Amino acid sequence: MRKTAKTSYQICVSGAAKGKSVEEGQKLAFSAGVAIAKAGHMLLTGATTGLPHYAVLGAKSVGGRTVGISPASSKIAHAKKYNLPTEGYDVILYTGLHYVGRDALLISSCDAVISIGGRIGTLHEFTVAMEMDKPIGFLMGAGGISDEIQDIMRAAGKRKDEDVIFDDSPEVIVDRLTKLLNEDNHNYLDLYDLSLKGL
Repeated sequence: MRKTAKTSYQICVSGAAKGKSVEEGQKLAFSAGVAIAKAGHMLLTGATTGLPHYAVLGAKSVGGRTVGISPASSKIAHAKKYNLPTEGYDVILYTGLHYVGRDALLISSCDAVISIGGRIGTLHEFTVAMEMDKPIGFLMGAGGISDEIQDIMRAAGKRKDEDVIFDDSPEVIVDRLTKLLNEDNHNYLDLYDLSLKGL
């Protein structure tokens, strides 16, 4: 019988592709990518510009693994129609699902989400993550939707959720998400490669 290859957790970085929070959050996003890679996890993004791309560059700077899930149907459409980057990715999946469909596939493919700054797309990814019961960490300090999310949660009737974390340290967010995932998956940890130091 063939053994299934073990992998670590797949962590999505969600955040603004452009706008003010990209300027304010680029160092945070780069550091989040570094923290994900150093923890031995795989980074997933929507293969877009801005904060998710800074996270990819951060992950690759320390030898991390990166996967992009594109809204486009081909590499040409990705680069020319959507004007999205290809640099820094080990793999890009060209879905042809446009942004809304891409968001759902991205979130369903990850184990947890780190959200930084952001606008309407980041809010959409957050609501998809909540509906799918994915743990999500808000890395504070980039403004945007992240600063408003607690009010949005209250308005939606979710006053407190243990699977939603707020912190200004990428390392703390990654550590806390890892612990949450380990608790949630405690009966299935044999499927994951969690042998790296600190996990």
